[in-house]
Amino acid sequence: MITLTPAAVEQIKKSAMESQAEGMALRLAARKNSDGTMEYGMGFDEPKDDDLLFTFDKLEVVMGGEYGPLLNGTTIDFVELEPGKFNFIFMNPNDANYQPPGGNGGGSSN
Repeated sequence: MITLTPAAVEQIKKSAMESQAEGMALRLAARKNSDGTMEYGMGFDEPKDDDLLFTFDKLEVVMGGEYGPLLNGTTIDFVELEPGKFNFIFMNPNDANYQPPGGNGGGSSN
């Protein structure tokens, strides 16, 4: 359903360590705007019984079931957008701004 690149997993684990959130899951959320573009949220949280759960290299990623359709097919990466400026990007085919890799751009950033 979703994919995290190795670079994204590494940065999330580093962020968890720096914020003393080791052992917590990464929670994802999304909201579709009226123009079809998406806004994304992520933070560390405890999994809930009704969450969708994914695991990437021992990193748990959770989201409420209502976000499944919005994030289905999404790849999250951590890339250098400008020299020295790194950010997470969400490559989501459900986002009106999405352009497949190899096109102009790489998705929406958060």
